[in-house]
Amino acid sequence: MIPAAFDYQRPTALAAATALLQQHGDDAKLLAGGQSLLPMLKFRLAEPKLLIDLGRIAELSGIRQDGNQIVIGAMTTHFDVLTSPLLQRSCPLLAETAAVIGDQQVRALGTIGGSLIHADPGADMPAALIALGATARLVSASGERTVAVDDLLVDVLTTSIQPTELLVEIRVPLQVPSQGSAYEKFPSPASRFAVVGVAAVVGIENDKVTSASIGLTGGAGRAQRLAGVENALVGQITGAVADATAHASDGWVPNEDLDASAEYRQHLARVHVRRALERAISVAGGKAAPRFGFL
Repeated sequence: MIPAAFDYQRPTALAAATALLQQHGDDAKLLAGGQSLLPMLKFRLAEPKLLIDLGRIAELSGIRQDGNQIVIGAMTTHFDVLTSPLLQRSCPLLAETAAVIGDQQVRALGTIGGSLIHADPGADMPAALIALGATARLVSASGERTVAVDDLLVDVLTTSIQPTELLVEIRVPLQVPSQGSAYEKFPSPASRFAVVGVAAVVGIENDKVTSASIGLTGGAGRAQRLAGVENALVGQITGAVADATAHASDGWVPNEDLDASAEYRQHLARVHVRRALERAISVAGGKAAPRFGFL
């Protein structure tokens, strides 16, 4: 468990980091919280020639409101997401999701941007970001672009980010008073990754569902939206959740591994979609509050 030799740089400015990426490309790896990369280095699953530590670039951290959006720096830790008064008040789904990530050490060191770019199929945060319609701002030495999180994720440990690009920030819309949200998770007892995790954002008016956005993680190569459930629910009365959850596995072929068979994952998806929707509707109706505690 000894990493291969590598060079190490710790820039203090974003421009310096992107310049290093421009120069080294695929030979470089970015170090955020290190909760995934460091074990990969030790097992030599990753052997970069250069490690670029982002820990001293202040502009990559922090949470702020910009109009009707919340901007979260890529190096913001899960603990900071969990404890942010702004997120707890205006985008509680992210705070609730951060509360059930890993353990205390992972939440203290792991970052929202690192989790997203690592793209582990059992990671919690991608499902919540997809349900919220989040976007990611990517910067390189030659410019920048903004991409929807749903388009950023490609497959297991694979995103559409280019070797010379760096994730700077994530933007999520403010949740409105008529919306409720919830994250429901069946965790692996060993790793605390999601065997199945479901994030739901639901809008209601006069006991009818006016909008629904659902992100699913843990079952396949990447987190994804459950459009079948969303389409079956919008326009229906809030009591129609049970019927809509029958579409939880539409077009979805889950993995089989030591944690669960494909059939069991499909069952877990239906159960947790229903739980997430029912609780999100209760939050929207003022009958329940978001959860910020730990599993």
